[in-house]
Amino acid sequence: MAGSFSDYLENELLDHVLLTGAFTQPSNLYVALYTAAPTDAGGGTEVSGGSYARVQHESWDAASSGASENTGAITFPQATGDWGTVVAVGIFDASTAGNLLMWADLSANKAIDSGDTAEFADGDLDVSLT
Repeated sequence: MAGSFSDYLENELLDHVLLTGAFTQPSNLYVALYTAAPTDAGGGTEVSGGSYARVQHESWDAASSGASENTGAITFPQATGDWGTVVAVGIFDASTAGNLLMWADLSANKAIDSGDTAEFADGDLDVSLT
C-alpha cells in the first residue's frame, strides 16, 4: 500500500525531534476516504455528499517495529448516494478541513454505492514508518 506522512506532519515531527519547535499532539483523529489520492502536499478528491463524513477514531495499537493499526472497526455512515470508487484513505486532525497527517492508497479500490457502509475492520488500517 503506497502512502506517506504529509509534508505538514513530516515538518512538524522533524522540528519537534530536532528541538526547533514543539509538535502538539492532535486532540482527535479523523479517517477520510478519497476517490482521487492525495499527495504529501495534500489535494486529492475526498468523498463528498450522500451522507459522507470523516470518522473520528482514537483507538490504535501501540507502535511496534515502526507500525501500528486500528483497534476496533472504523465505520463510515451508510451512503445515501453513490460515493464513487474509493482509492485512498487519509488521517486528519479535524472533522472538516484541518491538516492531512498521513495517507495511503488502498490495496483494493472499492465502489461505494447508495446503501453501502464502508468500514475498516479491526486491524485492517495499518500505519507505518519504513
